[in-house]
Amino acid sequence: MSSRYGTRFATTGASAPVLRITTTTDSGTARILHLDGEVDQDERQRLESALRRAVAHRPPRLVVDLAGLTFCDSTGLNALLKTRLAARAAGFPLVLAAPTPQTRRLLEITGTDEAFTIRDSVRAALADTAPHTG
Repeated sequence: MSSRYGTRFATTGASAPVLRITTTTDSGTARILHLDGEVDQDERQRLESALRRAVAHRPPRLVVDLAGLTFCDSTGLNALLKTRLAARAAGFPLVLAAPTPQTRRLLEITGTDEAFTIRDSVRAALADTAPHTG
């Protein structure tokens, strides 16, 4: 549940940051989306919008940095799967970088880890010259 001040309150009363999305470009070789916070139904629209904008730029490579995610549910996974298809249709690879243990587990139990190119860091994703899966 979101408050109008951008902080979500868990049932324990602790607050968690909403999703923060920042975009950078690496010397014209890639567009990088850095995701920090939580991806769930409340943040779905913002995430999908940011991913659509990134695809629309048609970068040579799109890297989604997952290192800052504290939570990701099927909503986030669905957005990434849609983006994978859109990137493929546009002719460039989507690479997931630095998934947290929870996000990696989500990818593994859904079998989608086989659909994505996943690298341990943004640096590895940018240096990657191997063929991309998916």
